[in-house]
Amino acid sequence: MIRLILVAIYLVLYLILSLPFWLVLWIMGKKNPERKDRISKAFVGWGFRCIQHLAGTKLIVKGTENIPTDTAVLYVGNHRSFFDVVLSLSYFPSTTGYVSKIETKKVPILRLWMKNIHCLFLDRQNIKEGLKTILEGVEEVKKGISLCIFPEGTRNKVNDSFLPFHEGSFKIAEKGGVPIVPMTLVNTAAILEDHSPWIKKATVVIEFGKPVDMKTMSREEKKEIAATVKGIIEETYQKNKAEYFPESK
Repeated sequence: MIRLILVAIYLVLYLILSLPFWLVLWIMGKKNPERKDRISKAFVGWGFRCIQHLAGTKLIVKGTENIPTDTAVLYVGNHRSFFDVVLSLSYFPSTTGYVSKIETKKVPILRLWMKNIHCLFLDRQNIKEGLKTILEGVEEVKKGISLCIFPEGTRNKVNDSFLPFHEGSFKIAEKGGVPIVPMTLVNTAAILEDHSPWIKKATVVIEFGKPVDMKTMSREEKKEIAATVKGIIEETYQKNKAEYFPESK
């Protein structure tokens, strides 16, 4: 209970006290948007690392050398916990936004910082608006802004399983001409979702896989991209599960 209270208090104070700083960055962005982007990512990343510390999470990160640094990328990950975002952002080497569900846009102050790091808000119930968001994502990666998407579409409620990956998620990489970096997250639900509403100490593994370049694929291979990336993540998940959490099998 103590960890939950500490994280909740910290998050509320962080959002409220960050408003003046957000205003400074908003003004800065009028003349120097790239600097605003860098500082915004660093500031949000610092806040997330504080939450990780308060939650007592031990993080093992692998494969950061696989992330290209000379181009924007589309990170594609499995989704099991609210902490998937909290834990992953700091390991992206450049400005990176998340493709988030439209409901998060309603959260005061939080939405301001999400926009600052180029998050997009996807309405999965409205096909027309969903397509519009995907096209916005294509423009973002063309401008050099990386994006992270969870193509299962929602948080999976069952450990060690995967929901189908939506093929539309990969249009950002295909139309934007950027590589896909598979991002495998293991044991994030042990922090909160496995015993909600309590937050408990846990060890989490994040592994970034080798880039997948759709530009080199045939038409048939592109049609199977969702299954291909899902297969990479499943295999990596099972490997890390066996290595770091053999007692839970």
